[in-house]
Amino acid sequence: VGIVQDITARIAQEQEYSRLIDTANAPIFGIDLEGLVNVWNKNASDVTGFTTEDVMGRHLVNEFITEDYKERVQEVFRNALNGVETANFEFPLVTKMGTRVEVLLNATTRRDEQKHVVGVVGIGQDITARINQEQEYARLIDAANAPIFGIDRDGRVDVWNQCAARLTGFGGEEVAGKRLVEEYITDDYKARVQEVFTKALAGEETANFEFPLVTKAGARLEVLLNATTRRDAQNRVTGVVGIGQDITAR
Repeated sequence: VGIVQDITARIAQEQEYSRLIDTANAPIFGIDLEGLVNVWNKNASDVTGFTTEDVMGRHLVNEFITEDYKERVQEVFRNALNGVETANFEFPLVTKMGTRVEVLLNATTRRDEQKHVVGVVGIGQDITARINQEQEYARLIDAANAPIFGIDRDGRVDVWNQCAARLTGFGGEEVAGKRLVEEYITDDYKARVQEVFTKALAGEETANFEFPLVTKAGARLEVLLNATTRRDAQNRVTGVVGIGQDITAR
């Protein structure tokens, strides 16, 4: 006895999904359980220069990821194959021209109709231009003729430009990760400076606030500060940046 099942609608839906993936304005790729490419949409081809025919059946991590990221990308895919998905993971793809494209990736577990894991699908975003812009901003900040520093949400230093290093005598490596208020602000100003930073972390910025920094030589450096809230690409507060002016001589 033969039992027939009409799967016309399912096939039509799968074909529609395939068209949506191929025409999506984002690089989308898929790998099987062995890490071999089995999905590669038009945008992925546009971004990397590799056609679908170029990449199909080849090992994505081994052949298209830069050496410094192979292990981390493999871990993301390994997690996805175990059902642990990853969002907003940044990694570089190697293009056909040998250049590096920065991709922001969401890695999702792929399953068949029986819910068995069959691979991973990655939906990406080309953030190369954004990364280049951030690097340019970092160069401008580092070379600025004004002391500029940044702290994270815990008050630890994560930006310290050359001018800040020259004025205080502390190099960037010395201050990175240290609590700015606790270690570099004079006791009589700790509470007030902390209040300025706390407000900036809550979105309330402060202009022309005067406070002293302690230099490596133990001297007191008077700074006029603008404290600005730092936000990420999703507009979430990530810390504070301070742009200062040395007013000691004044």
